[in-house]
Amino acid sequence: MFADDEPSLQELMKLELPRLGHRVTVCPDGLTAIAALDKNTYDCILVDLDMPGRDGIAVIAHCKDVSPETEAVVLTGKSSMETAIAALRHGAFDYLTKPCKLVELQALLKRVSDKRQLTQKCRALQHRVQSLEGTPRLIGNTPSMQKVRLLIEKVAPSNSTVLILGETGTGKELVARALHEQSTRANNPFVAINCGALPETLIESELFGHRKGAFTGADDHRVGLFEVAHGGSIFLDEIGELPKSMQAKLLRVLESGEIRRVGENKTTEVDVRVICATHRDLQAMVAEEEFREDLMYRINPFEIHLPALRERIQDVPNLAKHLLARHRGKPQAEEALIAPDAIDVLLSHVWPGNVRELANVIEHATILCDAGPIRAEHLPQQLTSRQLQGAARLRRGAISLRDLEMEAIQEALERNDGNKPKAAEELGISLKTLYNKLNQVSNLEQSA
Repeated sequence: MFADDEPSLQELMKLELPRLGHRVTVCPDGLTAIAALDKNTYDCILVDLDMPGRDGIAVIAHCKDVSPETEAVVLTGKSSMETAIAALRHGAFDYLTKPCKLVELQALLKRVSDKRQLTQKCRALQHRVQSLEGTPRLIGNTPSMQKVRLLIEKVAPSNSTVLILGETGTGKELVARALHEQSTRANNPFVAINCGALPETLIESELFGHRKGAFTGADDHRVGLFEVAHGGSIFLDEIGELPKSMQAKLLRVLESGEIRRVGENKTTEVDVRVICATHRDLQAMVAEEEFREDLMYRINPFEIHLPALRERIQDVPNLAKHLLARHRGKPQAEEALIAPDAIDVLLSHVWPGNVRELANVIEHATILCDAGPIRAEHLPQQLTSRQLQGAARLRRGAISLRDLEMEAIQEALERNDGNKPKAAEELGISLKTLYNKLNQVSNLEQSA
């Protein structure tokens, strides 16, 4: 839309803007422009500041009320910094002084078009990411899960640091995303990082960034993940795997709200809500001097404990149906998803790998059952053998946490054909931790 009270400019724009590839509505004054905005939506409006009825600022303000995505460009004969500032403060994209050259106007409209295309691409990318990640949704109606949802609802609107505790595969990142989505920071970045998956030599650079030449291989400046998450939330998964040297630096960031890039002396303020998670016993780690006590108290002013899947086995059918619908990409009638014989098998399993193990089982069955419902024969053969192992475990009585942990590791290695990096990823632990646990068992066997 073009709004100006000069007849010569009106005639010019009626001729030239279509020639440049634009459709145009010409308005002779501010009131006509406002009426046009109420009836139609425009990609861009070109408005003069001084017009009868309503001035250009009023037209821009009305435009932003009824169509916030429409860009506004000011045309004015009063070339002054005050004019430009007034227009920009009211939401103008840019301004041109009259008389302006058509080539200048064409270049400015090209910038408007480029911005709109970039905005559309960003929205498409956000939609794709949302489709892949899914909306944070906690499945389960058991009392333990109802308590988790209540705690999320209570703490999400605050800026408190939250510590999520639970076994590997229970869905700690899902809870972290739910905390972010229900907070006042929901429209800002959510950055997740697995502290156990990063090499010790690169953790500081990943979290806080570095300047060019700070160390060998630092060929460019790098922005750290804390800066990327500015205004939003950062999720530090497996915080128990963080090296002691980095624990002190993280504590300083949490206390001061400032980071220091590797190789720089100055600090940078960051506004980030920190959410941490671990499957380890931090109290025991503090006692063994593997984790700083002051950091432990700093990251857990509010704790959320996630129950293991075996502790809420009644939720398995609904979880399985949800996972199947997600794999197929569309919801289906519940009775058509999973057959009763398959549900019986799923309910009788111990689920040492928790929800992550259930997700793998459903993915396996989805491939075999094609478009039909999942039946018992579509489930992995290992599931039956693990059922027998579980029954044997009950017959022989109590089992140590170490033995239970090793069973989960061995099962993960079997599912991944001995591939240790894939097994570690599935278990939610670092490759280093996996090797340490295997070496511990080997040393025990040798000493025995």
